[in-house]
Amino acid sequence: MSFSKDFLWGVAAASYQVEGGHTDGRVPSVWDMHAAWPGKVFEEHNGSVACDQYNRYEEDAQLMADLGAKAYRFSIAWPRVMSDDGQLNKPGLDYYDRLADALLAKGVTPWATLFHWDMPMWAFRKGGWLNRASADWFAEYVEHIADALGDRVKNWFTLNEPQVFLGLGHQTGEHAPGIKLPDSELVIAAHHTLMAHGRAVKVLREKVDDARVGFAPTSPVAAAASDSPEDIEAARRFMFTCEPKRWIWSDTWYSGPAIQGAYPDDGLAFLGKHLPAGFEDDIARVIHEPLDFFGVNVYQGPTIKATDDGPKPVPFPVGGPITMFHWAVTPEVLYWGPKLFNERYGLPVYVTENGCASMDWVHVDGEVHDAPRVDFITRYLRALKRAAADDVDIAGYFHWSVLDNYEWAEGYRMRFGIVYVDFETQQRIPKDSYKWYAKIIESNGGALDG
Repeated sequence: MSFSKDFLWGVAAASYQVEGGHTDGRVPSVWDMHAAWPGKVFEEHNGSVACDQYNRYEEDAQLMADLGAKAYRFSIAWPRVMSDDGQLNKPGLDYYDRLADALLAKGVTPWATLFHWDMPMWAFRKGGWLNRASADWFAEYVEHIADALGDRVKNWFTLNEPQVFLGLGHQTGEHAPGIKLPDSELVIAAHHTLMAHGRAVKVLREKVDDARVGFAPTSPVAAAASDSPEDIEAARRFMFTCEPKRWIWSDTWYSGPAIQGAYPDDGLAFLGKHLPAGFEDDIARVIHEPLDFFGVNVYQGPTIKATDDGPKPVPFPVGGPITMFHWAVTPEVLYWGPKLFNERYGLPVYVTENGCASMDWVHVDGEVHDAPRVDFITRYLRALKRAAADDVDIAGYFHWSVLDNYEWAEGYRMRFGIVYVDFETQQRIPKDSYKWYAKIIESNGGALDG
């Protein structure tokens, strides 16, 4: 067996990382603030221009069409759509109308993410995710999006990686908005983001005919050290245990309420005291809404084995392969992650992000030869293909990213794209990985066996 005949091959990007276009009524976001904060972002790079997709969306849609991509997972910028007074900014909304039309005209299906980290500053000044009203602000924003795009956009993600925008943005301060909160406040912020998720799902169900809705966490993913039941259970425990030192990154603290209708018991044992009164009612009435699929962003993960002292990571080989981000190259997680998520939640799994940061430049022949990325894609997709062959319900794969772009606190020094971007001229050059991924798409994964 291989990938299903209707397997979805796509590419992904996010609004602040590619759009630029800080015009036409767009208001500042927390990332504009963060990028202007000395020392927070490499060389104080910012997203004011980025890849200029705001003006070059037709060119980028054509690149995706030429690739053979069936879908583009993009995010919608809340500060582009809702102005400082919380009112609709129609010129900003019109951009996504044009983008959706351009994609559809070229045979690329739009998959929209409603929040990929760029909270408007006006919302942050009112308390951001610490304010319970944030779920209301988000729902109002989603209503405008659904009204404008719902006749053409049918596939939706609510939140991208709450673990990251809370863990790095509100716990360690490395990402926007750059604050450091204790667990007592982090729990409140996380609860409100889940309420925003639930409110968004309900709006989409009410306003978009045939809407398909999921969300895209970035949970810890592990590979089992062997196929023994003991090692598989150890990997399962690692992925689905909520522990005091890493709860903000857990899967179950988010997917538990959103998909299963309850916070995990092990997390409640130490976090329950911080939750607001009536949180169970919030879950039942707001957060727990039926989802159509489970999106997961997977880049790396440990190999876990069973020991007498519980699950333990297998030491990574000295000098083992790493990406430019110093992330370990561990393709087996793209077998085990989807397998265990599908087993736990019973939902079709989309790999919503997967890729690698590499040191790419234009070679003397005018091309961009990124052999490490080609090897990376091959290894990871072979692992995913193995999962599909084992009857795991794998519905699609979105490569991160279609373009080199603004890599958050790393600025423009990390290149994840299969298309090279010269940030001075905005020239796009398809890399060798673009050409290789095109072959994989055309063959529905058959080229992986070559």
